[in-house]
Amino acid sequence: MGSVQIVTTILAAAITAVAVWLAVRAVLKMTAVIRLGQPAPERFTDKGARTKTMLVETAGHTRMLKWGVVGAAHWFVMVGFIVLSLLVLEAYFEVVTPTGGLPIIGHWTIFGLATEVITVLGLVGILVLMAIRLRNRPNRPGGRSRFTGSTMWQGYFVEWIVLLVLIFGLLIRGFKVATDHFEYPFWATPVSHAVGAVLPDWQDGTSVAAVIKIIISMTWLIVISLNVTMGVAWHRFLAFPNIFFKREPARPAGSGLGALRPMTSQGKPLDFEEADPEKDQFGVAHVEQFSWKGLLDFSTCTECGRCQSQCPAWNTGKPLSPKLLVLSLRDHAYAKAPYLLAGGGKDLTGEEKATQAQLAHLDVLALAEADKPLIGTAEEGGVIDPDVLWSCTTCGACVEQCPVDIEHIDHIVDMRRYQVLIESSFPSEAGVMLRNLENKGNPWGAPQNTREDWTKGLDFEVPRVGEVDDFEYLFWVGCAGAFEDRAKKTTRAVATLLNEAGVKFAILGEGETCSGDPARRIGNEFVFQMLAQQNVETLNEAFEGREKAKRKIVATCPHCFNTLGNEYGQLGGEFEVVHHTQLLAHLVSTGKLTPVQPVDGGVTYHDPCYLGRHNRVFAAPREVLGDAIEGDLTEMPRNSERSFCCGAGGARMWMEEKIGKRINVDRVEEAMATGAKTVAVGCPFCSTMLNDGVNGKGAGEQVEVIDVASVLLRSVKPEQPQGGKETAPVG
Repeated sequence: MGSVQIVTTILAAAITAVAVWLAVRAVLKMTAVIRLGQPAPERFTDKGARTKTMLVETAGHTRMLKWGVVGAAHWFVMVGFIVLSLLVLEAYFEVVTPTGGLPIIGHWTIFGLATEVITVLGLVGILVLMAIRLRNRPNRPGGRSRFTGSTMWQGYFVEWIVLLVLIFGLLIRGFKVATDHFEYPFWATPVSHAVGAVLPDWQDGTSVAAVIKIIISMTWLIVISLNVTMGVAWHRFLAFPNIFFKREPARPAGSGLGALRPMTSQGKPLDFEEADPEKDQFGVAHVEQFSWKGLLDFSTCTECGRCQSQCPAWNTGKPLSPKLLVLSLRDHAYAKAPYLLAGGGKDLTGEEKATQAQLAHLDVLALAEADKPLIGTAEEGGVIDPDVLWSCTTCGACVEQCPVDIEHIDHIVDMRRYQVLIESSFPSEAGVMLRNLENKGNPWGAPQNTREDWTKGLDFEVPRVGEVDDFEYLFWVGCAGAFEDRAKKTTRAVATLLNEAGVKFAILGEGETCSGDPARRIGNEFVFQMLAQQNVETLNEAFEGREKAKRKIVATCPHCFNTLGNEYGQLGGEFEVVHHTQLLAHLVSTGKLTPVQPVDGGVTYHDPCYLGRHNRVFAAPREVLGDAIEGDLTEMPRNSERSFCCGAGGARMWMEEKIGKRINVDRVEEAMATGAKTVAVGCPFCSTMLNDGVNGKGAGEQVEVIDVASVLLRSVKPEQPQGGKETAPVG
């Protein structure tokens, strides 16, 4: 060992010891913070499915590859980080002797070939990612960047570290080539040989390059260890457990889509008949009341901004960015952690749990952080502004796009639950909707005895459950379908088509009440459970004696479709629920409905969030339209899983949109830009919002918004009176 090697060995050992010590300390701190969260025992079930999903999503990069070039570039960088860690390990042998290498595999030609390919592709990948970050920098002229609000120096730092590590890896190999100590043939490592051809025959070059590579790598480890909230770096470790512990590992898309996570206290679903606000947790009032998985979510955020770029609120000038919300919760959790770890915190009555002695040694900043309200205005020092909380439409775009499976909607609704149930703090206009749900069983406050008025004037009898036992489908009409004038046309069209196809169906009539979706999404779990339990009891009675496969429900409202199919199971209601477009597509494909006159004029289709993104029903509505229209369907730029929200979800249907551009106007402009004269929808909420948007643009005479079922009915029964264009609702 020469003098150079002695120096390089000492430097490598010293910086590695410091880095490892800091890293262990950082991991212990991070683990302690995450463990502050509430129990979530359901996260430990079905370990086989969880392991499979985690491996598929990480190794297969299934979420990132949807973005094409950036996904491929990220995959090469990820693989490079994992595999080329072996070359960082090899550098420790090379600082000791220029001829050093990994034991056993270090001399295999296949190892040399694999690491050569990964190094080159990793270099290309990181350069692409750096270019993308620079092109999308927040201060660039024009447009809103998905990196707005991200800690940009951290992204640049990580990318430059990766680039330098890859470069010095090639330099190490190049010096080995130049000094004739390289063990791999030219055909397996052509780039390394090319680098070696231009480097001098410097015997100590390998050791010097190796120690620089180690210093760069350990500097990275030291920096991230001193910044435990540096998600852009830590996600490469935390993504694996975060994906493993996702709520529903078997779901083909985002785990936080579809059903909401039940309201829990100490990890157990809350029973409102026995719940006590002084003993049980009602929603989330403090950051430590999120589950430990929630705190893991916040820690894992990469600050990539994909959620932000797809969020309808953010894209229309509202203060909500799913990314910035998560980052605010993350930073608050870690700033408050010293206070919590010292025994601090408020009990459910608001009393301090720690003694003065426990808190005496704490930094004033941690104490100040502990005093911040979780929800509050800037003047109140709140972590999350109320306008941020109430801007969410729960459309699921953030969850769909997140590459590390953060469950944004669950966290937003948990905070809403506390605000509604304990603080009674929510947008005032939503109060009318909640009172109507409690008193009338529907958001509009319409009399219950008018639920069957939509059947008047039909040329066939609509059977009721109880009057007939021999029915295949229970037709869940929904509140909009029963009371809202536009939606009634859809209800009548569906009933007419089912009758035409010979499908035996029945309705509950006055026995039906609101599914509870708007109450649950706004955060009023109590009203949701009251309505849901009533409906479950009614439906179980209607299907008495039938196995689940024969307890079939067809719904025209995606919100009802989602609630009945995904959430009623939490309350003992197991049903097979289909959306009307799914059933109609089946009836057309089996020849029970035959389109005879194609509808012309150009048609585009708007994917409802709760039908498409939340429940993956993309093909059925398009199949129906494909059979019913003349020519091809014209797609909007944002369609299918990336469809843009209409603005009505998350109970926003009953709240005023006072900030920024109206979401429905943004979507209508996109639809009109296609040149289509008909905008087909599959949701009564979307119908209302898009109709309002069209009328607001003064285009009511040129563009028609109509349900897929009505389009099909015009094609199947062209002589059927359609009543002209859909008109505005009454009242």
